[in-house]
Formats: sequence, structure tokens, C-alpha cells
Amino acid sequence: MRFGIFYEHQLPRPWNEGDELKLFQDALDQVELADRLGIDHAWEVEHHFLEEYSHSSAPEVFLAACSQRTKNIRLGHGITLMPPSYNHPARVAERIATLDLVSRGRVEWGTGESSALLELGGFNIPVAQKRSMWREAVEQCANMMAMDPYPGYQGEFFSMPCRNVVPKPVQRPHPPLWVACSNRETIKLAARLGIGALTFAFVDPKEAKQWVDDYYRIFKEECVPIGHACNPNVAMVTGFSLHHDSAVAKARGMDGFRFFSYALGHHYIFGEHKPGRTNIWEAFEKARSSLPEEGGNRGIGSPDEMRRHLRGFAEAGVDQVTFIQQGGRNKHEHICEALELFASDVMPEFKEHEDERQKKKAEELAPYIEKAMQRKQRMKELTDEEIPNVVALGRQITDQGAAEDLHKTIKSAD
Repeated sequence: MRFGIFYEHQLPRPWNEGDELKLFQDALDQVELADRLGIDHAWEVEHHFLEEYSHSSAPEVFLAACSQRTKNIRLGHGITLMPPSYNHPARVAERIATLDLVSRGRVEWGTGESSALLELGGFNIPVAQKRSMWREAVEQCANMMAMDPYPGYQGEFFSMPCRNVVPKPVQRPHPPLWVACSNRETIKLAARLGIGALTFAFVDPKEAKQWVDDYYRIFKEECVPIGHACNPNVAMVTGFSLHHDSAVAKARGMDGFRFFSYALGHHYIFGEHKPGRTNIWEAFEKARSSLPEEGGNRGIGSPDEMRRHLRGFAEAGVDQVTFIQQGGRNKHEHICEALELFASDVMPEFKEHEDERQKKKAEELAPYIEKAMQRKQRMKELTDEEIPNVVALGRQITDQGAAEDLHKTIKSAD
């Protein structure tokens, strides 16, 4: 099994001068440490206007900074918001490819649509159309990275003429493609489209097995890839706080995890929000005593407890477990200590046979991937004769001026 760390960049109120600076610098230090320790992935969200819950609106900038402080860790968009009102598909293709180049081919391209009204409404995205927008944009963005030139597209939600979208990524035809999944139906969609499932739902190992079994059954039987390559993988999130003394781990990490869940619920499920004024941390403190303990807290405890927790996911067939270690007021120093303890006391057991597992999995899925790629409906390449010429604006102005002068000359001669 592989492991990742996951960032929303949470910043509970009250906010003091320098808090956001420290938040981002601490996160960079944590990613650098995770790279040294052998953690496989660092995932960064994209959200807009979700105060306290997520101050991560420009993940491409943060991940580019990570790329220059690390050597091996995979850099994941978890996720890029794909409806064109958020990000034009050509701009996504350009940014993903550039990040892949500056990181020497370490990008994971996670995608999603969002379901928070603060950001959907902020960008005028109709709730009823966001899934269709996501699907159209993902397919065309993959085409832009893979095709030379991109033939152009007249779609329902965006259109553009033929252009060659550059640069191209290191990982061809494009980096591994994922989608955010918060329920079982979306994980089935991911399997049908041949993309990795980033599951942001806190499920126990028994339920995880049902999700994984669904995913790989559908992938083998029904997959028609939306991209130009398949990425059959299932990643699941869990809480994370580790100490030799379980009680210390819970004291350090439980409150942060519970705030993570509460703030998510505030923005997505039950809250009312007045921009710049609502204090989610204050509401959380008032509600704390009545909040249930969530399933994700099983990643919070001693190394022995963590091993038992992760064995359940490994036995369920989960490919990657991603840790939510930065939540609420969790301290940077405690996060770093927990990562170091995990790397020394827990991770080796799950890394020992990972290369063998990956090889066996690749051999098993190879014939299914081949059949899936044969089912893909590909965008028609343009012939050289069909590729349009684009005359530079300056030349058009000059030619137009010359034409007008000629017209005046002819008119005066008459």
C-alpha cells in the first residue's frame, strides 16, 4: 500500500498577522519532511471562499514550490476544479504540464467539480450542470495534453479553435488522472471512465472493501477511458495523529480532526455563512461536546493501533491511504513528530511487498486495460491541410491598411 498526506490549509479564527504565512511555510516543511521519510504522495486541494476550512485556492503555486524542495514524492492535485468557469481547460492543461516539467514528471492530475455553494455561486456555476461541465472539460483537457495540435472544439460549456497547447507534460500522454469521490456512485463512475478514485469519505475497512470490489469489477467489465491512459487506483482518506502513548495522540489530533469534519459540514451540509464575518471555530467550540466521534479517527492513536487500522485497508485492496494531519489547530511540531514515528514504526510493514503487489496488479489488469483503450472513442486528428493558418494581428492591421489605401487610390482615380 502507498501513503499520502493531504492539505486543505485550514485556518480557524481568530486570524492574527502572520498566521497564513506560517500555515503555508509549515506545510512546505511538512511536505519536504514527508519526501525525506519516503511518503509517496502530497495532495493539495483547490477551494475558493471556504473560510477557515480551506485557504488553498492556488494549488498549482503551492505544488510548484513543493517540487523545488523535494525529489521523489508525487505531487497531487486533490483536486483541480474542472468546470470551465473555474479554470479554462487549456489553462489547466498548460499548468499541469508545466508542473510536470518543473517536478521532473511527478504530477498526479486529480479532478472534481465541487458541491459548495460559496464557490459554485461565486463562479456562477449551475449546480445541475456541474457534473456535465466536469466531464466535458476533463475529456478535452486530456485531449489538449495528448494531441499535437488540439483540433479545436465546439461544446456545450466551452469552445475554442484549433491550437497546439504547450508545453506538453513529461508523463505522456498525460499525468495519471483521478476524480474526487464522496460516495459509492462516484467511485463507480471513476471505474467506468478509467480514472483513479480519490475517495473523500471516511469509511471503515469493511465498507472500503465493498467500494474497492465495485470499482475493480466495473473497471474490468465496463471501462471506456475518458483520458488517453487508464489509472486504476483507489485512495482513501483517514485521520492521522500518532504517538507511542495513544492518549497523547488523541489529545494532539482529535480536536483538529473533529474541526475538519465540522467545518466541512458547515460549508457543504448544514451551515449558513456570511463572508468575512461567520466564525466557524467559535460555533465548533459551542457544539464540541455534542459532536460524534467520526470513523476517520481510527488513524489517531499508537503505532499498534495505526497498524491494525491500515491492515484492514490493505486487506480490502485499497491502493493508497492518505492522511489528514493538518486540521483545526493541530501543531506543526506534532505533525512532524507523527510523520517521523509513522515512517520508522508503521510504514515499513506496508512497504515491504509493495513493488511485488504493484507488479502483480499491473499484470492482472493489463488485458482489461488493453480492451478498455480499444473501446475509447478518440478525437479525430487533423490532417496538415485541415490545420488552419492564423495570420498575426499586426499583419492583419497592415494588410487592412494597405487595402484601404488601395481602395482610396482607385476611388480618386475614378
